[in-house]
Amino acid sequence: MRIAIQGEKGSFSEAAALHLSPAARMRYCASFAEAFQALMDARVDRALMPIENSLAGAVGENYDWLRIHPVHIQAELRLRIRHHLIVPPGQSARAIRRVLSHPVALQQCRDFLLRHPRWQAEAYYDTAGSVKHLMRERPPATAAIAGEPAARAYGARILYRGIEDNPQNYTRFVLLGRSPSPVAHGNKISIVFITANRPGALFKALAAFALRAIDLTRIESRPIAGKPWEYSFYLDFRGNLRDPGICNALRHLDEMSEVLKVLGCYKEAEKIYQ
Repeated sequence: MRIAIQGEKGSFSEAAALHLSPAARMRYCASFAEAFQALMDARVDRALMPIENSLAGAVGENYDWLRIHPVHIQAELRLRIRHHLIVPPGQSARAIRRVLSHPVALQQCRDFLLRHPRWQAEAYYDTAGSVKHLMRERPPATAAIAGEPAARAYGARILYRGIEDNPQNYTRFVLLGRSPSPVAHGNKISIVFITANRPGALFKALAAFALRAIDLTRIESRPIAGKPWEYSFYLDFRGNLRDPGICNALRHLDEMSEVLKVLGCYKEAEKIYQ
């Protein structure tokens, strides 16, 4: 299977993809937009995208791409995120003046960085990419924050392990395809809808689920480009598209919505990968 991910070899996205498909061939993309486009152009079979983090919240850009592109969620995976301070072999902590990493990783290691006021944190496009840059370009007095696979991939050394502020740091990834997966074994559904901009519209939309005792597991709103103060709403809930109650709820919601799109019916992740 060819899978597009955002990031470099050794990234958390690659680790998640290999848990889902150990023999997968990766297409490394510099941006989420590039990974989505690779899927749309059939240059890959699937794309794997982070959709939310337990500390940083939603990856808003990917929610937007899910609504815009004709893609389907086929599976999900939860990965434990562990950050390390990584340096070239032989470099000491005393020599560090700059620390590179993805902005979210820097945010998640804020307390650790505050304990080293002489270090200047600088945003980079990818955690593993910062280690790749560190080892290829060898910028002076520079370290990176990334996962252990990145250190292994580029021959770097882990100086400090587990530097994230909170150990309860998990990222949920979704596996995307150009067609929906079979719904027979699905027990979780993701949708996006847009209601008319009038009082009580969202309350009535959610009532379609509450009246049928459907278990909502997540709700997320995103602004609609070009329509200030108007939003699309993303819902995750438990169930199967063959369940009569689910079908009636979606039919009810469709009557009240200007847009309704089922993003996928898939099996809920049962474990957290380390």
